[in-house]
Amino acid sequence: MNTAEFLLMVVKWWGAIGALVALVFLTVGMDRIDEDADGAYVFRPLLIPGILLIWPLVLWRWYCLAFETDHWAHRYKPRRHNHRIFAYVMPIAIVLVIAAGLSVRQQWPAHIAPEQLSAPEASQ
Repeated sequence: MNTAEFLLMVVKWWGAIGALVALVFLTVGMDRIDEDADGAYVFRPLLIPGILLIWPLVLWRWYCLAFETDHWAHRYKPRRHNHRIFAYVMPIAIVLVIAAGLSVRQQWPAHIAPEQLSAPEASQ
């Protein structure tokens, strides 16, 4: 089995598991964890593509909400303790990337003579 076949097999399995999770979650799970979604069946097909892609996160959130291990007060608390670090690191990183890009020069190979291209001939 080569790499392409392996990746295709992984994508197929990921999609199959995602489809199974979407089927079970949208028919059974959503009504149990969200009272507002009870009886609202029109929007559920819109969630299928997202559930197919992020089904591990859907299962984890479903588990947290079903067994009440979710701390709802912490969910709405903003997480800004890393913003100060990124506020200093990002401008420095941008300047370093620009400086590195300007300092690296490509040299034309000395053993290859440049060739002037001619205009294409008009065909009649």
